[in-house]
Amino acid sequence: MTSFRRESGLLVKMEVESCRSPSVLLVEPFYGGSHKQLIDLLKDNIDDCCVFSLPAKKWHWRARTSALYFSQNIPKCSTYRVLFSSSVLNLCELVALRPDLAHLKKVLYFHENQLFYPVRKNQERDFQYGYNQVLSCLVSDVVVFNSRFNMDSFLSSISTHMKKIPDHRPKGLEQLIRPKCVVLNFPLLLPDVSSLLPKHKQRCRCGHTSAQTGGQTIGHTSAHTDEQTGGQTTGQMPLSLKSHSDSPQHFTSGPGPGLEPGADPDLGSEEQRPLYIVWPHRWEHDKDPELFFSVLFRLKESGLRFNVSVLGETFTDVPEIFTEAQRVLSDQILVWGFQPRKEDYLKVLCDADVVVSTAKHEFFGVAMLEAVYCGCFPLCPNSLVYPEIFPAHYLYSTPAQLYKRLQEFCRRPDVVRRHVVQVDPASFSWTQLKDQFQSLLMDSEH
Repeated sequence: MTSFRRESGLLVKMEVESCRSPSVLLVEPFYGGSHKQLIDLLKDNIDDCCVFSLPAKKWHWRARTSALYFSQNIPKCSTYRVLFSSSVLNLCELVALRPDLAHLKKVLYFHENQLFYPVRKNQERDFQYGYNQVLSCLVSDVVVFNSRFNMDSFLSSISTHMKKIPDHRPKGLEQLIRPKCVVLNFPLLLPDVSSLLPKHKQRCRCGHTSAQTGGQTIGHTSAHTDEQTGGQTTGQMPLSLKSHSDSPQHFTSGPGPGLEPGADPDLGSEEQRPLYIVWPHRWEHDKDPELFFSVLFRLKESGLRFNVSVLGETFTDVPEIFTEAQRVLSDQILVWGFQPRKEDYLKVLCDADVVVSTAKHEFFGVAMLEAVYCGCFPLCPNSLVYPEIFPAHYLYSTPAQLYKRLQEFCRRPDVVRRHVVQVDPASFSWTQLKDQFQSLLMDSEH
């Protein structure tokens, strides 16, 4: 059911999914990206769920005001037993405004935390967002993080954050919250991509089947929008032919040097085909596109052959480096911009050889795991969540190390193409994690 309200002259939409006797109340103030994907998975796979959500817009206002809005719009119901929400919601405010919800088993899920979230230079961290998350933890019964890095970085930052209070500071908050905390990885949707894989990746797949990943088919996957993966499915826009538009949001695709239009990348020598690099992340500063493109500029200046695709969701404030990179790397670019169709997005990942992250913040990294699932060799920073997921030989510590690895791969791309990545994305799939989420949302004493 979709409800509408007129507020300040604007028609506001709130998504409401109801059932006759709901026992699980799913509340999502920012219904987009990974937040949407998780709510949809729970709604579709957990019995007796009722969903209340707001569109994924104006994140800061959702974090500040959604509790009051939900308190007025979630109907009272005697069958509610469990309340599940992301940490965008100020859960403390909601249960204070709605005492009838206070007795429920309250589960708070952290996709990211505001105590360790990076801020741009010359910006001051907003104290209230992290403070609200601490309050939400205090009233929760179970606090769930998508990675150990997310949990540890949050808990270890509480004391420092509270020191910003000028006097009469609260104490012992980490000790109160830690016993409630668990790590439950974000569940990936991994469709069968065998028909999209080039021949050399099919040879390296070594028995990976759709049975290991739940057997979802390409035509029935949910949206892959995410701050990590590159946007919400919005239609059936096909890949367009390569264009040299000046707009950094122009969706393009093309053969690039060394490939004829429509050619199979497996045709021709593996040594002769240029290395194919993909960067599937949000076009924002916290993903450090400046570092990524500076390395690619050096590769080009060194006369090394490579192709690149830059995927990911764009927002109003696109970093200027993307305009420069589209101009400088015009001969290397194969696909430029967000791919609305999931199949097109996965096809790029399947064709690519190497996936690169230059993130300055990452609490899980959906896009990197999706790319590995599609056969890409990962190169990630030796920091944040990445050492928790990837073995050391996929990590780099400095920009110089990243350049050196890509330089080696440009010279011998066949080595990368024969490599079998020692990470199993299927272990992060919804199929593998479903039972744990079902147990989490069971009514129990708390």
